[in-house]
Amino acid sequence: MCNSPVHAFLKALPKCEQHIHLEGALTPAVLFTLARRNAITLPQDDPAYASPEALLARYQRFTSLDDFLHYYYIGMSALVTAGDFEALAWDYFQHAAADGVQHAEVFFDPQAHTSRGIAYATVLDGFTAARKRAQRELGITTELICCFLRHLPPADCLATFEHEAVQASYVGGQVTGIGLDSSEADFPPTLFEELFFRAGKLGLKSTAHAGEEGPASFIADSLDKLGTQRIDHGRRLTEDKELMARVARDKILLTTCPLSNVVLRGISHVREMPIRAFIDAGVRFSINSDDPAYFGGYILDNYCAVQEAFQLSLKDWDWICRGAIEGSWCAQERKDELLKALDELLKEWEGKSIEG
Repeated sequence: MCNSPVHAFLKALPKCEQHIHLEGALTPAVLFTLARRNAITLPQDDPAYASPEALLARYQRFTSLDDFLHYYYIGMSALVTAGDFEALAWDYFQHAAADGVQHAEVFFDPQAHTSRGIAYATVLDGFTAARKRAQRELGITTELICCFLRHLPPADCLATFEHEAVQASYVGGQVTGIGLDSSEADFPPTLFEELFFRAGKLGLKSTAHAGEEGPASFIADSLDKLGTQRIDHGRRLTEDKELMARVARDKILLTTCPLSNVVLRGISHVREMPIRAFIDAGVRFSINSDDPAYFGGYILDNYCAVQEAFQLSLKDWDWICRGAIEGSWCAQERKDELLKALDELLKEWEGKSIEG
């Protein structure tokens, strides 16, 4: 998307990815491989499932978030064993490493698996194995965030949260925090106050998808009613100037996903993302891939698309990457390592222009 030397600089930036759904990294190639391995029959009445190539082409024609989610949940049916979940996550980590990701805070949706008879331990064991391998072989540190599907009844979410195995993963430290994802518009954050209250009592970090489909008030409710420390997406924050000033003042990180918002028709072009408005207002945000296998771009593709649309400066990228590092949920020692790497890269590029 972008030309040298811009691409070289963007690739070298020490990236933190904080909005990546591991299930959303299931490429058609991996999906078909796992389906064959597990004797899973993919839909026969949808021509998109004729081949990996046909499915990839269909992914380029999503009409809405719900249209995407239809294919998203079908894809999960191929994930059966711990080895499948490990293969999925490992495929993502390899892409992430190639794009310069050094720390990733990854989402997973246990309800999408337990509802079809897959044990929580199976999911957790597979993702944990991939995370350990990613740190050992790729140098990527990770945190795992357990997301709850807001289109399901809040009582179902609470039951999953209170499940013995799920609670054990919180207490044991395998899971760092919780999130709230899936269809946003018809399911306001206030439905899930009890869930987030219980998570807070356990000392878990929390975040929620808000301000993608839903209005800016969903962002405020996520902060005030759920007590979240971060906001996923948050694109519509600009609709409430007072709230935007508060988010900037309190250094609340937004995990934006530019290409995702275009593919799902929230905006028609990356240049409609409020990147410049956020920078000028002092709002901290990171740039992420969301569901890269479905949206046609991993994190570096998103960085390049933003650079192409906004012609950002070194100072702008310092703001973005520094905010992403400081807003991460890893230990301060790891943050210091990443900040040092960022400072060294910026010193190397000092005096050079990447604009225009």
